[in-house]
This record gives sequence, structure tokens and C-alpha cells, in this order.
Amino acid sequence: MSESEQRPTTTGDAKELAAAAAQDLLARTGADSFDAMVVLGSGWAGAADTLGSPDIEFDATELPGFHAPGAEGHSSKVRSMWVGDKRIVVFMGRVHVYEGYSPAEAVHAVRTGLAAGAGTAVLTGSAGSLRADFAPGQPVVVRDHINLTSRSPLTGPSFVDLSEAYSPRLRRIIREVDASLAEGVYASTIGPQLQTPSELNVLGRSGADVVGRSLALETIAAVEMGAEVLGLTVVSNDAVGSALEPFEAERALEVVTQRARRLGELLNRVLSRA
Repeated sequence: MSESEQRPTTTGDAKELAAAAAQDLLARTGADSFDAMVVLGSGWAGAADTLGSPDIEFDATELPGFHAPGAEGHSSKVRSMWVGDKRIVVFMGRVHVYEGYSPAEAVHAVRTGLAAGAGTAVLTGSAGSLRADFAPGQPVVVRDHINLTSRSPLTGPSFVDLSEAYSPRLRRIIREVDASLAEGVYASTIGPQLQTPSELNVLGRSGADVVGRSLALETIAAVEMGAEVLGLTVVSNDAVGSALEPFEAERALEVVTQRARRLGELLNRVLSRA
């Protein structure tokens, strides 16, 4: 199948492609099904080393419909893992709409993991802080999102209820694991450009606590497929303070990378209870 033939244009096409990828994924890993799936965001790769016991790893681009991520801090690897007696599939990176991919392509990993049986989707990432009390390096549990991409992975009359898009049950579990974790609202933009000071002011007034370039579209696709979603992002930089101190991509990536292994341990404890 050529790359052009793998670019779905409808929700039905996207699900068919994900089903084919899921079948291949299960065959390659020898799994009957997965209990949960995880997408690791920018700088999160080290979390895979402490998330669970590794089983099989290969390049996701060997599966139908997958593309290699182009953003720094993302890997094209997919890893089958064990967390206790639960089998987890971990996608160690993602592609983004700002890389030129469609919303359907941006959520393909999520749809594939869910089509392979996962009932839980753990979506991770990094984000800029819009609050003075959210410091770089701080993990934030996503309570809700504001989709500012003006895009959706869904086509047709798919009226999906997002009133509890981020599972209250999973949010309760992660707070029980670590009561110090803050919750926040994630504003999802397309990028790749950062926001102007005026845009940041608008975002803060809208009720957003952090701003990034992922999560929302993946969450929409996951909820539409009936999954429980846990969103967890790490503050990589002070977005509001960027007017005084210019954004440094390498520094922001390093903030997340330094905390990745501890974040993997956190997710291990959450998935063990989920």
C-alpha cells in the first residue's frame, strides 16, 4: 500500500486502517489483546524504562498507516510491555498536525491501540504554563481541554459527548497515587509557532492553565471509540514569562527528559490500579 493510499479521509476509512494496523500489531507482539495504551510525548521516552517490564519493541512505521515523527523528543518505536499482569502497548512518540499530517493521521496510534483491545488511553505531553504557580518540571493532570485547532479527527454526524472526556475514575486513581498532583485545563493549538503575548492573555482569560500542541484530537478519537482517557502533561516552560525570557526548545525538552523516569514510575502505579 502506498503512502497516498494510507491517508484516510473519513472516520470509517481511519478506523479500517487502524483495525489493519491493530491486527498486525497483535500478530507481531503475540498478544491476544492489550489492556491499555500509552502515547509518550516530547521528552517522555525515558518513562518507558520504568513504566513496566519490556516485551517486544519495533518500529511503528512497519505497521499500516504510521509515519515517523519529525519533532524532537519523539521516537517512532512501539513497545509491548507488562505492568503486573496487564499488557500495555506504548507508542514512544506521535506525529502532529503542524508536521503536515491530517487529524486522522495524528490520532492513528490511539485508534490502533484501542482497536487492539485497549480500554484505557494514557496520553502524555509537555506544555507551557499559563499560571504563575505551575512551574517548569511540574506534572499536571489534564481535567479538560480547549480545542483551538479548529480541527477534528471525526467526520460525519458523530456527536460525541466530551463532558467527561478525561476519566474522573482515572483522575481519582492518579490523585490517590500522588496527592500532590495539580489538575488543569489544556489548551490545544496547532503550532508550530508559539503564542503572542496577546494570545497568551486570551488563553489565560479563557480558563486554560497550560498550552500545547497535542492531546485534544487524540482524546476526541479515544472517547469516540469508548475508551477512558488519562491526560498527563509536564510543564516544560513558563509560557507567559516567554515575553521576558525567550523560549529555548532544547531547554524545554531537557526539563521533561530529566523527569521522564519518575513519570514512568508514576504511570506504572496508576496502570496497576486502573
